[in-house]
Amino acid sequence: MTRTLVLNAGYEPLAVVSFRRALVLVMNQKATVVAADEVDVVRSETRSWARPSVIVLRNYVRIPGGRQVPVSRRGVLRRDAQRCGYCAAPATTIDHVLPRSRGGADSWENLVACCLRCNNVKGDRTPAEMGWQLRVKPRPPHGPMWLVRGVERAPAGWDEYLVPGSVAA
Repeated sequence: MTRTLVLNAGYEPLAVVSFRRALVLVMNQKATVVAADEVDVVRSETRSWARPSVIVLRNYVRIPGGRQVPVSRRGVLRRDAQRCGYCAAPATTIDHVLPRSRGGADSWENLVACCLRCNNVKGDRTPAEMGWQLRVKPRPPHGPMWLVRGVERAPAGWDEYLVPGSVAA
């Protein structure tokens, strides 16, 4: 199935949708075609349209910024650039700053990337009990790379249409 990149009125990527959905947006005058496949044409009884590969919405769609990024092992490692929160060595595990056995939650504020050595040495203690200090205070990730939009990855070859640092890029 052919896919179409949908750009907001400010030309930032919003989603990748089926060409049918994109064509409906164009036919209802909610979007304008930026790039189309002139070879592959969709025909009706009275008209024909080139299959849109990139469309831009006519009105700006506000994206809510308040959505929380779900906590995951992969996300914690990515947030901390795969560096240990205690010694800055390459991290392969995650650690609860306040151990789960003491009521520590699985939250962005309580999880840090950790190397295997530090994780084993720390065990079921807090950094204060160990005399350790975190390199940075753990917090929820932020910025355009972390926005939860529910979009798919853009197909290969669409890099030229994407805003650097956007979700689909």
